Amino acid sequence: MRDVRSISCAKVRNVVSVEIATEDAVAIVATMDTKQAEAHFVADIVSGTGRSVVFVDVGTSNDGNSRSIDPAALLAEIAGKARKSVNELFEAGKVSAVIGIAGGKGSGVFGEVIADLPYGFPKLLVSSARPALLAELAGRSDILLYPTLVDLFGVNGFTSRVLVNAARAITAMHYIPRAISRQRMVAITSFGVTTPAVNACVRLLGEKQIESIVFPANGAGGRKMESLVDADEFDAVIDLTTTELADELLGGTASAGPDRLTAAGRRGIPQLIAPGAVDMVNFGIRSSVPSRFAERELYVHTPYTTLMRTTPEETSAIGHLTAQKLSQSRGPIQVLWPSKGVSDYDRKGGPFHDPEANRAWLSGLRAALPGTIPVRELNCHINDPEFASAAVEWVLDHIDTETADENV
Repeated sequence: MRDVRSISCAKVRNVVSVEIATEDAVAIVATMDTKQAEAHFVADIVSGTGRSVVFVDVGTSNDGNSRSIDPAALLAEIAGKARKSVNELFEAGKVSAVIGIAGGKGSGVFGEVIADLPYGFPKLLVSSARPALLAELAGRSDILLYPTLVDLFGVNGFTSRVLVNAARAITAMHYIPRAISRQRMVAITSFGVTTPAVNACVRLLGEKQIESIVFPANGAGGRKMESLVDADEFDAVIDLTTTELADELLGGTASAGPDRLTAAGRRGIPQLIAPGAVDMVNFGIRSSVPSRFAERELYVHTPYTTLMRTTPEETSAIGHLTAQKLSQSRGPIQVLWPSKGVSDYDRKGGPFHDPEANRAWLSGLRAALPGTIPVRELNCHINDPEFASAAVEWVLDHIDTETADENV
């Protein structure tokens, strides 16, 4: 007999903590009013490996009163209760993996349920939802997605193949928390046009036995870095590529949202800030560029990416926004300014070379930056070796040396 517990997250019911026989349980999040057969099918496979199961029911039809409630409000409340329950199970050490079985609505709920679980905690979603929703979920978490391609209407010759593999996969996964004593790690933001600088920083930090975790400054990357900094995963940040702020201000496709450039300040860890790639805003194919920018300086980076050069007024606003965010920080900060260019496209003879626009970023920054935050100007390009050397040297002077590697 399998070891199974169940939590119902219906609107009118209280969600209570449950006792699990083992501390290595798999949570199965599903709408048990519509996906019960699939959930029990997966549970049988999981329990057959010796791991226990807890069901988290996010269905909406298990109480007659639910029909009189606004559907969106009901889903939000159910998601909130399920999120709280899963967090409690995680904090108590009761579950070490979670799998969702869902259609469109259930997939959205699953994204909320696992939102607080840490990086590396196994999260797998078997879903028949539309690709756009799955792409959105993938941008918000380190979730593993298993699209079914066919709709989930019971266990049959098609869905059973997916469910068996998903069940076997989740049972093979276990959460491995970050060790208290471990190698120091620095988060670095990168873009193709700042890659030489990032490569140099990674090499220099490696020479000091410090790991570099690089995040693409493409919107999703910046959001994930901020969340992991908040989760205390890093000892310092080299925010070399702050281009996502340009997209946030001007409606580009690589915005990381309003919380970008805030987590390190809240945590109080050292952060090195540079204006990497603030000379550009990202859009999709050429025809996707908004009509209001039709006469602007555009560069087709790839068939799927069109870049727009920022103007002096825009870079001033980006610098001003950067200063406002940094002014809330409570840890050590250094701003590095490369006077000869902020990206590979911003070199003499390059498509985005515009020293006036670059200088406007610095002016906008200084207009709002507290005098306690130093700005260092370097007479080099951001991708010149001396820029990376200065960035890493500052981080090495400020990183917590007490977290040196002992167990790696």
